[in-house]
Formats: sequence, structure tokens, C-alpha cells
Amino acid sequence: MTHIKLTRRQTLATGVVGAASTVLWPGISFAATKWDMPSAYGAGNFISQAYVAFAEDVKERTNGELEITVHPGGSLYKGADILRAVREGQVPLGGRFLGAHSKQVPMLGLDTVPFLATNREQSKKLYDVSKAEVEAALEDLGLKLLFAPIWPPQGLFSKKEVKTVEDMEGVKFRAYDASTTRLAELMGAVPTKTEASEIAQAFSTGVAESMMASGAIGIWQKIWDYADYYYEVNAWLPKSGVVVNLDAWNDLDDATQAAVLEAAAAAEAAVWDEMEAQNANYIKTMKENGMKVLPPSDALLAELTAIGEQMTNEWIEATGDAGAKVIDAYRGS
Repeated sequence: MTHIKLTRRQTLATGVVGAASTVLWPGISFAATKWDMPSAYGAGNFISQAYVAFAEDVKERTNGELEITVHPGGSLYKGADILRAVREGQVPLGGRFLGAHSKQVPMLGLDTVPFLATNREQSKKLYDVSKAEVEAALEDLGLKLLFAPIWPPQGLFSKKEVKTVEDMEGVKFRAYDASTTRLAELMGAVPTKTEASEIAQAFSTGVAESMMASGAIGIWQKIWDYADYYYEVNAWLPKSGVVVNLDAWNDLDDATQAAVLEAAAAAEAAVWDEMEAQNANYIKTMKENGMKVLPPSDALLAELTAIGEQMTNEWIEATGDAGAKVIDAYRGS
């Protein structure tokens, strides 16, 4: 088992408790619960660091009675397998990009609907009005949401210049969920399934030529080696989710649950603040490495926004009354 040591400053699925062991000290006997937490993203990523800070905070708040070991970079389970692993009881909790499961559970795809929420303030409003429905959807899977780290705005990476949507015709577009697949189709691009850890290989071999992703992914994959352009279209600000299996959660006593929720709230607030600072650094680094970082043309932005409106309507259709109420509440706010 690999333990990651990071400072708090460096500060997110589905089954039963992972492992419990009895630790004996002179004159004292108590049960220490030890949980493994898989994550798809590398240890250096700020989301992964938020997971580790959360785990450290939980250990401190519970006086060591609950220890969480984070396994980043898909080292324990690949991203696509994390939700299943938690749900089936192979691990008690995990950090997973929830939008990847929107095809099975449409409510989880809300924050990947393009051009619905395009900055932090809008994303926070969308999160607030939709949280109860998202939690209910996860509960139906036997999961509880602990907190939701937010990623930077999604921009358009491309090997070639893109002035209008017409320039995307026939382009191989990295897709990782139902939303990005649909976006590719509406742009006239060709969706190609690629996990985050496979992006560099996909671009270097011609499997992918373009994608919507944050600067975080661009830095992690050194995308400037494979693509020349990054357009700041701010399509959406996706969230990951730290989710715990409900059986594992219910096995914790009230005091431990309270400590975990306090640590989760602190981690969520910290990572949302950190996102903005990190995004500025990502943009700077991409420029320094020769990428052309540009605003979208008026025509491209207008065309993408129209696609976003169509996809919003499709999402409402997929989620029914619950989705319609969320969108009405968001737009009303």
C-alpha cells in the first residue's frame, strides 16, 4: 500500500468497508478503520492533492480511527472502473469524474452540458440548485456524495486552427462520456473514446486531433507536444465527486461521520479556491511552451452556444421533471 505525504497547503463512485484492523497499544484497545481510495488522476494534479489533504484531515479529526489511503493515477483502479469498484464493495470510497456516467444516470451529466455554466459563479449556482437531485441519484446507486472538487473551465484543444464549427468537420475528437460524444456529433467531428491517462498517446498516434479539456489535462499530458491551439471557450466547469458506499458510511459511528463531513466541506471550499489559481498557471505554462492560447471567434462561440442550448434541452428531456426543475431554478437564480 502506497502512502502519499503532502502538506495541507497542497490541498475527490461504489460497496462495503474496505478493511478494518485492530491496533493494540499498551493498555489501550481500539479499532482503526482503514480505507483505500482510488483516483484516476496523477499525484501531482491539484484534484489528487485535494484528495490527499482530505484524507489527512479525516485522520486528524478522527484521531487516527479512520485512515484513508489515496491511490492516484489509476494505480488501484482505472477511472472507468472506480464507480463500479465502490458500488460493488471492492473499495469503500473513490474519487471519480461523475459526468462519465451520465449515459447511465443522466442527472450526473448536468455540469458537463456545454455553455450552461461557464464560470465559477455560475457553476456554484448550478451545483447548489442541483445538489439534492445529484445526491438522490447517487443514493439510488448505494452511494453518498462527500464533496465535489471543481475543474477549471474546459477549452478547445486542436492540432489545427478552428475559426468556426465547420472547421471541426471530420476531426477526431476525444470523447470520454455521453456529453462529449454528443458534442462531437453536433460539431460534425468524429468521437473517439479516450481515458484521461491515454490522451498523449491518442494525440501522438492520430487517434485524437482535438478535445475539450481543462488546462490541467493539457499540462499533465504536455499537450503542446501534440496540439498547437487552445481556445478559451469555457464550455463548462466539470466536477469530480468523492463518493462513499452507503453500507461503509453507515458502519461509521456518528462522531466519525461528522468528522468526515467537516473534512469534506473544508476540502471542497479549498479546492474550489485553488482551481482559479491553478487555471491561471496552466494558461501561463501552455503559452510558455509554445501553444497558441486564443479566445474563440465570435462565430465559433455563437455556434457552440447554440449547440449548448440544444444539449441543455436534450438533457432536460433525458432527466424529465427533475431536470426541468433544476434548470428552472438555476435560470431563476
